[in-house]
Amino acid sequence: MSSKILEGKVGVVFGVANKRSIAWAIAQAWHEAGATLIFNYQGERLKENVEDLASTFGGNTHAYPCDVTSDEQIAGFFEQVKKHTSKIDLLLHSVAFAPKEALEGRFINTTREAFKTAHDISAYSLVGVTRAALPFMTEGGSVVTMSYYGAEKVVPHYNVMGVAKAALEASVRYLSADLGPQKIRVNAISAGPMNTLAARGISGFGDMLKHAAEHAPLKRNVEMNELGATGVFLAADGSAAITGQTLYVDCGYSIMGM
Repeated sequence: MSSKILEGKVGVVFGVANKRSIAWAIAQAWHEAGATLIFNYQGERLKENVEDLASTFGGNTHAYPCDVTSDEQIAGFFEQVKKHTSKIDLLLHSVAFAPKEALEGRFINTTREAFKTAHDISAYSLVGVTRAALPFMTEGGSVVTMSYYGAEKVVPHYNVMGVAKAALEASVRYLSADLGPQKIRVNAISAGPMNTLAARGISGFGDMLKHAAEHAPLKRNVEMNELGATGVFLAADGSAAITGQTLYVDCGYSIMGM
């Protein structure tokens, strides 16, 4: 993408795990459009991965630890951000998790602990990181999170994650109502199934990919660069009147009844 429509913008990216992450696809597109980015990484296990990827953007890109289940770590992350910038224009939240056993078998067998974990990490964290970013978003801005069709319709084995994504999408609407007067927009991208590290934990994921490609109007699955382009659109002025929405970027799969 040659146009530098995000020149001068500063973005914070939550959720890169490796080069196949949706968060990385959007971060690349934001960087190519001119934005300066700061990344989180989840624990020491992912530190090297994220730092290596971030370093490809040059010396003005930084990465810091942040476990989104901890208010203290979220606060500490934004203290680190403060060393580099006094303003944030863009916030990407691409964070979701449920225990593997909760993504197999029947939803009714979801444990209380698995339900709490999925909602804390996949939905509440959007609220937590957005609130922490607010003092930096004094000139307005755009918050983008990632959802999936399982928030709206039953997808086999998606189980508690579907319920957590429904909570995430409702949070997008409530946050957009709260933050609209501050010129901060909040939207979700509902991507079709993507072969990411997180997705591979879902039982029967390969069948989901095949089914989506066969039944979508475009007869294929969405590609990472297309999600990146949508991320740029939602970050830029072309979407200035769009907030509180869930945008389906799924080759049309979500419109089909049969």
